[in-house]
Amino acid sequence: MKHTLPEVLAPAGSPECLTAAVRCGAAAVYLGVEEFNARRNAHNFTIDSLSEAVAYCHARGVAVHLTLNTLLREEEIDRAVEVAVKAAACGVDALIVQDVGLCRRLKAVMPEMTLHASTQLTCHTPEGVKFLRDAGFSRVVLAREMSREEIAACANLGVELEVFVHGALCMSVSGQCYFSAMLGSRSGNRGACAQPCRLPFEPTSGKPRPCPADKAALSLKDNCLVAYIRELSELGVASFKIEGRMKRPEYVAAATAVYAAAVRGEAVSQAELERLKSVFSRSGFTDGYYTSNRDGEMFGVRRHEDVTAAAPVLKELARTYDKEVPRVGIALALTINETESRLVLTDEDGHTVTVCGEGGVAATNRPLDPERAKEQLSKTGGTPYYATDATCAIGEGLTAPMAVINGLRRQAIEELTAQRSAVTAVACDITAKPQALPCRMPQKTKTVARLATAAQWSAEMAADTVILPLSTDGEALNKIAAHTQVGVEIPRGMFGQEEPIRRKLAQAKAAGATFALCGNVGALPLAKEAGLAAVGGFGLNLTNKEALAFYAERGLEAATLSMELTFGQMRGLTPSPLPVGVMVYGHQPLMLTRNCPRKCAGASCGDCRHQGITDRTGTAFPVMCEGGCAEVLNSVPLWWGDKAAEIPDVDFHLFHFTVEDASRCAAVLAAYQQGGKPPAAITRGLYKRGVE
Repeated sequence: MKHTLPEVLAPAGSPECLTAAVRCGAAAVYLGVEEFNARRNAHNFTIDSLSEAVAYCHARGVAVHLTLNTLLREEEIDRAVEVAVKAAACGVDALIVQDVGLCRRLKAVMPEMTLHASTQLTCHTPEGVKFLRDAGFSRVVLAREMSREEIAACANLGVELEVFVHGALCMSVSGQCYFSAMLGSRSGNRGACAQPCRLPFEPTSGKPRPCPADKAALSLKDNCLVAYIRELSELGVASFKIEGRMKRPEYVAAATAVYAAAVRGEAVSQAELERLKSVFSRSGFTDGYYTSNRDGEMFGVRRHEDVTAAAPVLKELARTYDKEVPRVGIALALTINETESRLVLTDEDGHTVTVCGEGGVAATNRPLDPERAKEQLSKTGGTPYYATDATCAIGEGLTAPMAVINGLRRQAIEELTAQRSAVTAVACDITAKPQALPCRMPQKTKTVARLATAAQWSAEMAADTVILPLSTDGEALNKIAAHTQVGVEIPRGMFGQEEPIRRKLAQAKAAGATFALCGNVGALPLAKEAGLAAVGGFGLNLTNKEALAFYAERGLEAATLSMELTFGQMRGLTPSPLPVGVMVYGHQPLMLTRNCPRKCAGASCGDCRHQGITDRTGTAFPVMCEGGCAEVLNSVPLWWGDKAAEIPDVDFHLFHFTVEDASRCAAVLAAYQQGGKPPAAITRGLYKRGVE
């Protein structure tokens, strides 16, 4: 399929949305089947209806990307591979994947299948892009929070870039939100997010109190980058993605039409933008991430007036996709002689069809006028095709009924459509497996204390290993390294910070650090480059052995398992290709954001971790700010000190210290050793109840 312009990639959460996207100018659509996609509550498609959808799209020159973009448990990998193989048999053009374990399997089963790295992989740095490129992805869907400069730094690295240009913005960086999972067992990483961030939150001030309903400290306006399409194209972005698989077809139609026009270089009128805003917005639109204007103006909620604004434009928008739109150019060449009529039809992608019918007859009055025949031949209305050229060669003195010409054209178009819809097979061996890696059972369990600041450390701390922030100065790091093994934590939010991180890693190694905790795909290459052992953090979302093997092959030396696994599911991951650990204590991170929710709501950012934000029940959530990002933490700590026997056998227990002071950190570690009574307010996390 020829696409000389950047791709407008539209959401297709239902068959009607797919039709709206195609007829309003999308070059590609993305959709999900019933399983393993990040919008499980969308209409979605079955494998049977997927085949029909792909045929419909391909006939019209539109690519189809299938979302298989959720985390997979160990017992789900085989089924996900089966779904991918069936989708390939339907002719999908690419698979959008989050789980690197699935990526590893698919590279063995279908090495030629095109894979796109989902935005859920949290890629936002050049090193991250190169890492995913080298892992076999042909396209990377960048994080939504990136500025124009950060996107530019990721371009021209030998892999396509896809950027979200319109639609809903999560407060959290994609792939790094555990809010819905922790509060209600509905995992955003598995397509079941309950969107708790759209509920009222406000900065805590003094004693926490129930938050008023009109506060929106975690709810962002919808993204709108239509004004920057030319600039993004010049940066080298290959695909402009519109969010909205849960939205109605009128929204898909409006957004697709606006961005398709912008890609063609046409001016988008204010009236068109207002219509787009009317069909869906949250207090308007924002371009704050792209322009680096990350302030309170980015925040908004779905107001009553936003809802009522849609009604007047829905019928108008529905008319924009109620009829077939010609999308594919064809050349028609008709020859009529005494023995046969022959029509050769060639499309812009090089497909050719030849059909034949009865020959011409001697004209009793006037022979058939070639110009009239060309005019009749070019009438392709009601089909996906338009005539770019038509030629007619008619034998001298001959004529033919218009019905013959119409019949030839109709037959040729039917055959062309079948040819364009035919599936191009991808070589597949569902029995193929990646190379098996040696697996090992857990050894003696180590105690690892992750600190938010060096001031939390004390000589009384009963920890085998200490992890300090990368920002820790060399003197403090060196002092602690004299007492115990020390590593540093590379921030999960690395936006525009690769060079400073490189320098700090070199300084940390010189001061005595031996490893780096990596919670992002872009962190692992930096750790290895600095000569530090790379240890995976919870942000890598490791939920199956294939994912562990994926990172083991790329130099990871140990890994923290996902907080969304149950203890039972963790036990199923041993023996493992890597030493593995589990977080056993801490105010667990609920979301990583690029906006401090206190600062953007007008409060001070100075003491976020002791003030934080408050929800409608009066529950306060601490906030940690560092390196241009903020971490919203759970209101109460995870605690298993009194039930240590239930924790699976793993190589290390991770204590994730955040708001505690030094004496509290030491006391927690001592309490776990002694198995004493837990504090009054705790959570057991998801280790028993699990997630959807």
